[in-house]
Parts: sequence; structure tokens; C-alpha cells
Amino acid sequence: MAEKWYSQLQEGKILNESDLKELCSKVKEILIEESNIITTSPPVTICGDLHGQFYDLLELFKTSGGPPPEQKYIFLGDYIDRGSNSVETIELLICLKCLYPDKTILIRGNHESRNISFIYGFYDEINRKYGNSQPWKLFNEIFDLMPLCAVIDKNIFCVHGGLSPLITTIDQIRLINRKGEIPHEGAICDLLWSDPTDENETWVFNSRGAGWMFGYKVTNEFNQINGIELICRAHQLAGEGIKYWFKEKNLVTIWSCPNYCYRCGNKAGIIKLDKNKQRTAITFDSVPKSKESATIKTLVPYFL
Repeated sequence: MAEKWYSQLQEGKILNESDLKELCSKVKEILIEESNIITTSPPVTICGDLHGQFYDLLELFKTSGGPPPEQKYIFLGDYIDRGSNSVETIELLICLKCLYPDKTILIRGNHESRNISFIYGFYDEINRKYGNSQPWKLFNEIFDLMPLCAVIDKNIFCVHGGLSPLITTIDQIRLINRKGEIPHEGAICDLLWSDPTDENETWVFNSRGAGWMFGYKVTNEFNQINGIELICRAHQLAGEGIKYWFKEKNLVTIWSCPNYCYRCGNKAGIIKLDKNKQRTAITFDSVPKSKESATIKTLVPYFL
């Protein structure tokens, strides 16, 4: 049945509500068995925010060399909101998770939340496309179970936002009870909301109102303690799709949503790791069909 759903979703056709309920039930069974930290090995492709730009996700697969199972992917969260096709985007991804769970790693982002997705487009889109909010509840049950991070080959740490003053070692993340809504403060909040900064060496208040901003000293210390050579994170618009931080270049922002909000004009980026962990940064532009699909004329202001 999942193969049939996948064929339908590839064409940009959403599932009916009963099929969606069945798919979500299957995916919840997979996610509930996953650890807070997904451990995996290369080759793998790492992707940043998607924000409901479904046709650009299809372009991402084309650019990378094919969807799962042809390639293994780590998606760093923020699958929904902003864009006009969040439903199509998240349904395709969870269908791939159902079909190829080890090839489709879905990390939670700060938008995979009731509080955020109610405001920034996903809730309204679901009501337009389904005529009721029940699918929103189903998706949030999926979000509640998504892992918090991934580690590639023991020394590449993947997370949506950034670091936390409450987390010194990666092993501490294993002990967190992740299941449920994202809290307004604490370790989970920090991992999903924090941002790097060049303007401060350590910790400083984050103007987003959640998480922290952290500098090179914090990053160096975390990496040294945990044997990490690179932190891969998303969460921030990067004009060229990929942005390395600090003189050590030991943290990188990956942004996979081209022409963000159909108006920013930015490139999208992904990082491919081969079997020897050699990195290749690939950038791509938005496809015309993406902007043509836009239906939201006014967007709620929010930090880029």
C-alpha cells in the first residue's frame, strides 16, 4: 500500500484522510523505536530546512542523485510552514520513512511543533486541503516522536538548531524524554532553536526568544569533548545554501529551501558525504513550478 501512496505523492497529490491515518500509524511505530540520537554511516546526504516547498524537494532529489533508497538522507527538520505545499512535503517524507526507514532519517525542527505550525501556515493549509484539522493532530503525533539529532560515523553531529549550555556530552541527549511537544526552554528547546554567532565567544541571549546564540569557544569545547569534527545544522537562511562558521570551519549551516518564501532569491544547498566521508557541497536554484504553486499572499513576519 505504501508504494501506491508514494506514487500518488510523487505527483503532488495528497493522501485521503483514511490513508493518511494508516500511514501515520505505521510511521509512529518506526519512530517510537528510534533513539533520540540516530547513529549512521556514510555515504549520506545531509539536507536543511524545506519549509513546504514541495517542488524544490523534488529538485533536491534530482540534484542529489535520486530519492531513497537510491541515496540515504538526513533531513535536519523544518519540513513545514511558510511554503504552500507543506502537506505534500511532509506526506512524501513520512511515506519514504515508511518504505525506507534506514535511508530516510527525519530529525525534528522547531517548526515540527503545535505552537509554531498553528501560526506559520501548516494548520491553515491542512484546513484548506482537508476541510478539518484532524490531519494536523496526526502529523503532530509524528513530530512528537522524531529524533533530536544524528551522528555520522561517530564524529559528525547533525542537529536542527545548535548547542545547549545544559548539554556537555552527546550521551546526555540519549537520556532526554523527547516524546511530546517542544518545551519553551531547556535542552530540547536549545537543540532545536539555538544559533551560532561570530559576535560572542560563548553564550548570549537569542533574539528569537528561544534557545541561545553560541560562539566559537562553545563549539570548540563541545567538539573536543565529544570527538566531533563537524556540526551540521540548519535553522538559518544561508544565501548560498551552505555557510561554514568560525576560523576552524567546524560548524556548517545547511539551507535546502531555495528562493525562501518565494521571494528571498537565495540558493539551496546540501552536503553529500561519500563512503570515505569526503564532503561535496551541492547548490541548486528553485524550480519555476515552486513559485507557481504559491497560494499564500501574506506571510507572518518571522526571523529568517
